[in-house]
Amino acid sequence: MVAMSLITNDDHKRVAEAIRAAESRTSGEIYAVVARRSDSYFFVAGFAAACGILLASVIVALAAHWYWFTIPLPTFGLAILAAFLTAILLLWLMPGVTMLLVPRRVRYRRAHQNAVQQFLARNVHLTSERTGILLFVSLAEQYAEVIADAGINAKVHQDEWNGIVSLLTHHAKKGELASGFLLAIEKAGLLLEEHFPVSPGDINELDDHLVEL
Repeated sequence: MVAMSLITNDDHKRVAEAIRAAESRTSGEIYAVVARRSDSYFFVAGFAAACGILLASVIVALAAHWYWFTIPLPTFGLAILAAFLTAILLLWLMPGVTMLLVPRRVRYRRAHQNAVQQFLARNVHLTSERTGILLFVSLAEQYAEVIADAGINAKVHQDEWNGIVSLLTHHAKKGELASGFLLAIEKAGLLLEEHFPVSPGDINELDDHLVEL
């Protein structure tokens, strides 16, 4: 089954045009990627659910002992197994529930790993002057990141990208993904233009479009 596009074809064209316009003023290269999610988190959520069920079973066992209520061991064991299988089935059938059981630091770490993988897989690190940047958004984690190559990091500190990260995150949360990328591309272009103005003979080394994962 083909996944539905996150933005319209017209918005894709607008993003591509924005990238070309920004790159026309700088020797830097801009690459944009949006992911629906950076991991299934099934096993992480399953572990969290198992820990919760184990804790609940201990509490129930202590309460039963305190109130002199006898629970046959086979019944108690089957109840724990049924609870675990129900939780796993729920996570399998409703992937959105998994995000509720995954700590934020885990979500952000997985999203960051995905961003780095995309930076390398899309060859953003292979431009001739090492002046490529990746604008990355992972929607399920509500995570955004700007990764700049070595040539840019030598002149532009990561703190200068934080405003763009906040902009991408803010618009993604509001469901305004295309608008967020358009504004981020414009601001990234201005920042690159300041430090890396376009040079004679400059060529376009990366595709000018938004990649959906």
